[in-house]
Amino acid sequence: MSMSAATHSSHLCLKRLLNEPRDNLLKWKRARLVPPPPSTSLSPCLGPTSPTPKDSPSQSPSRVGSYLLYGRSEREETFRAVHVHTKQQYTCQVLPLRCYQERLAAYAQIGNHDNVCGILDVVIGEESVYVFLPNHHGDMHAYVRSRKRLGEEEAGLLFQQMLNAVVHCHHHGVVLRDLKLRRFVFMDKFRTRVALLGLNDCVLLHGNHDDDSLSDRHGCPAYVGPELLTNGNTCYSGRAADMWSLGVSLYTMLIGRYPFQDTQPAALFAKIRRGAYSLPEWLSPRAKCVIGCMLRKSPTERLTGRELLMHPWLTSPRTHHHHATKTQHSHSSPAAPASFNQHDDSDDQVVPTWTENK
Repeated sequence: MSMSAATHSSHLCLKRLLNEPRDNLLKWKRARLVPPPPSTSLSPCLGPTSPTPKDSPSQSPSRVGSYLLYGRSEREETFRAVHVHTKQQYTCQVLPLRCYQERLAAYAQIGNHDNVCGILDVVIGEESVYVFLPNHHGDMHAYVRSRKRLGEEEAGLLFQQMLNAVVHCHHHGVVLRDLKLRRFVFMDKFRTRVALLGLNDCVLLHGNHDDDSLSDRHGCPAYVGPELLTNGNTCYSGRAADMWSLGVSLYTMLIGRYPFQDTQPAALFAKIRRGAYSLPEWLSPRAKCVIGCMLRKSPTERLTGRELLMHPWLTSPRTHHHHATKTQHSHSSPAAPASFNQHDDSDDQVVPTWTENK
């Protein structure tokens, strides 16, 4: 079976799995604990044959259905997986059983897209659900760290794919939240094809997809928009917040550090609220412009994903500037001198939930 046919089959099985009453699911779990023969379609009711994988890379792999799980990724419930029969490699994400249908529903809603990793298999255990996605060749966060920063041509080609993934999700009523470089992975060894890995933290818009108002605060400090850093339960645009996070991502890809950074969360959030950042002079005018179209303090002034796809920086050949001095954006003060590459993985912290008015 071809990969496209397998993906289509998995998509149909996923819809059936999401529509299945929970009582039936529990009956299936009691009745089916032995993995079926290898298949490219979903495996909805398999119990793990060994305990849930642990953090230690020195431990032997854990068996989950027809898969062996190795080494958990840093700060993520994500593992490298190998099918015991076909030896095919996968990426496995572990979800809590109590809310797996809500977490997986986004995959059924958006369908297939070249720049979004689709579900290839699902294994339901006693306490967790194991979602198997395509194997990848590293994430954008690690790539930028290793390269220091990316040239405009390479960054443009990669960012356009990242933007395509977000636009597709937004069009189908899925707000991604918690967007960051680590969420995008390379699908080829040459690191030219990019896809969004995982929809775990997304929000599905029901009814009128034009209304993307959200009230919860969720995301990583370095990537979170200023409108999320207000007290109380004021609503904000989920799509506009995603665009801010994409702006932070592109800035980091091109310049090699975050636009807003500080070792103290309170100081970091104060800088984000001000919305002032610096841009190096050697960056081309079009690159500066495209960043500025996303990192606008007012959410209503940010371009949408579809509008951004038409920006000249993404549609026309790029020119490069090689000056060493920096110019300031808006009324900003110089950005913190610490480099993105010198930081640990503190960007994976979660923004605290605001509870003042609850």
